[in-house]
Amino acid sequence: MTIFEALRASHDRQRRYVDAVLVTKGDTPERKAAYKQLKEELYAHETAEERFFYIPLMAHENGVDLSRHAIAEHHEMDELLEKLDETDMSSSAWLTTARALGDKVLHHLEEEEQRFFQMAGKLLTQKQKTELAHQYNAEFEHLLNKT
Repeated sequence: MTIFEALRASHDRQRRYVDAVLVTKGDTPERKAAYKQLKEELYAHETAEERFFYIPLMAHENGVDLSRHAIAEHHEMDELLEKLDETDMSSSAWLTTARALGDKVLHHLEEEEQRFFQMAGKLLTQKQKTELAHQYNAEFEHLLNKT
């Protein structure tokens, strides 16, 4: 498995979790569970991805701007999650913010898969791609189990 395959597996889950959150209504157990699942996935993914994908890419001049952009988007998603945490789940404002988060997540995933992975594929060796996948998966699982 390469780092790209490992990241795509999480991306696929994120897409499903975003969809699950957006079909829920009100302050219900379904919404709470769907949101918790999305939030935990995003936290574990962002943290492990920054450590084992973006930081290694920053070692290459061509990877610095790309990595900074992606990490900035992670920060924007974190801010939306904080806003959701502070908003009543039954309010229309919660769903509006959840939609904004969903749009940001989907944009980020598409950008990574369409642009970042291609550039990273040229910068990382095959050995790095495999090693980073193992490190990412181990960290991701560790973080997911902590939440």
